[in-house]
Amino acid sequence: MSRRRGTLVALVVVGIVALVGASIAGYAIVAGGGSTTPTTALGTPGFVDETASAGVDHVFDGPITFATGGGIAAFDCDADGRPDLYVAGGAGPAALYRNESRVGGALRFARVADPATDLAEVQGAYPLDIDGDGNVDLAVLRVGETVLLRGLGGCRFERANETWGFDGGNADATAFSATWEAGAAFPTLAVGRYLKLDATGAETLDCDTSVLVRPDASGTRYGPSVELAPGYCPLSMLFSEWDGSGRRDLRVTNDRNYYRDGMDQLWRIAPGEAPRAYTPDEGWVPLQVSGMGIASRDLDADGYPEYFITSQGDNKLQTLASGPAQPRYRDIAKKKGLTLAQPATGGDTLPSTAWHPEWVDVNADGFVDLFVTKGNVSAQPGFATKDPSELMLGQPDGTFTGAAEGAGIVTFDRGRGAVLADLNLDGLPDLVEVFYGAPVKVWRNVGGGDAATPKPMGHWIELRLSQSAPDPDAVGAWIEVKVGDALLRREVTVGGGHASGELGWLHFGLGPSQKAQVRVRWPDGEQGAWMDVAADGFYTIERGAGQPAPWTPPQS
Repeated sequence: MSRRRGTLVALVVVGIVALVGASIAGYAIVAGGGSTTPTTALGTPGFVDETASAGVDHVFDGPITFATGGGIAAFDCDADGRPDLYVAGGAGPAALYRNESRVGGALRFARVADPATDLAEVQGAYPLDIDGDGNVDLAVLRVGETVLLRGLGGCRFERANETWGFDGGNADATAFSATWEAGAAFPTLAVGRYLKLDATGAETLDCDTSVLVRPDASGTRYGPSVELAPGYCPLSMLFSEWDGSGRRDLRVTNDRNYYRDGMDQLWRIAPGEAPRAYTPDEGWVPLQVSGMGIASRDLDADGYPEYFITSQGDNKLQTLASGPAQPRYRDIAKKKGLTLAQPATGGDTLPSTAWHPEWVDVNADGFVDLFVTKGNVSAQPGFATKDPSELMLGQPDGTFTGAAEGAGIVTFDRGRGAVLADLNLDGLPDLVEVFYGAPVKVWRNVGGGDAATPKPMGHWIELRLSQSAPDPDAVGAWIEVKVGDALLRREVTVGGGHASGELGWLHFGLGPSQKAQVRVRWPDGEQGAWMDVAADGFYTIERGAGQPAPWTPPQS
């Protein structure tokens, strides 16, 4: 893609969830009940555009250098359980928004102005607790210096590059991921750098070199960065345990319009070893795409994640071809109905340009769905200019069907980053999307109802992991949810997407089931026991605890 060319509450009692005895989308929801295997896909949930009233008045914009940014982070910066937002601004200032939404009600946010967060030239941001103090920090990607912001609580932040010994460099940072290596007190960070900048800060047409930053011997500061060379213009990267080994390697998707003789990459990242890229001799199959986003999910519950890679034209869904002995992947996007090569509506038949991918069960039927943002780079010839983002609903047979138009989220602005998070804590994942050169949009998921009377479509749970520092959010853990005979699995990661990240409640749809079992394989490999949870509630799973702790959302 060339920029130049172109989180025991048996039931959380809130109004929209109190549906005991009601029949919803064919499911008889009654008090008590057992664990029922999801077998029927539910319909399209409704999304209400609340941009005008939500208080998020923001535009990501700027010259062509910013055309490959536009990220957003969702995380809890004031410890009230509600996801707050940090939105990139491009040439203008980024913006932090505190979530003031009432449970199950309309979405409401208040701008938090602060020089620490109102940074200019921001492409995107990712939340994580770097120092393990219980306050979420931010890794802010910029055209210029990448900045680490230390969370102070109460949605206040301070610059921490010097305190933590982090050299943000001078680069166009467009990708990020983080993981905790064994024995380390600080996370290992990977920063993807796109095109090189010259002495004046202007872009060249040469791919820059990405870097890996590990903590030094003290464990409380970072050492010198290590180059991930060669660099092929990355737009997304993700630490992920692709092979069940307990080691989290770094997957990188790159923009083929700038590199020569390059490909997407998988870097082996082992404690105490220098990073090295897997080669074709080791089974890595060269993949050359205009790579812009990565989303991982274990779709078939075999213990290994699949990876959705966004691009221009055909998108890719990669699965291990012959087990975990080698990183050999094959594409199953066409088989699943997920190539998304052209706009689904609007009349434009040119190839699509896809950016941020995210897996989430928006209708809570027990089958994970996929949201993908789309939009032309700028006015790039040969690619669709009317290119709306797409929502693909998962089906019982493993395929997906388009639903953006029925959901009410179609717009022809140029989509970039996004978050799908339960902003008003009603069990329904809401949507915030960032556009290049157009205002951010905020949609409330009302399920099978409307703005006045939202209705959940299936049962759900939301989980949050907790363990001692370092890595208090258990990044690198695997969560398993057993619903009848079905098994839902997801890895806890920081990174991927397109310049956009989330940290907080993890949503699982349960379909018709009134309860589920959950267990956690913690980042160091320790396997927890199966634990029972009732549907339609929030639970914190504390490492070493015998049962998940129910959490009640704030009522004001």
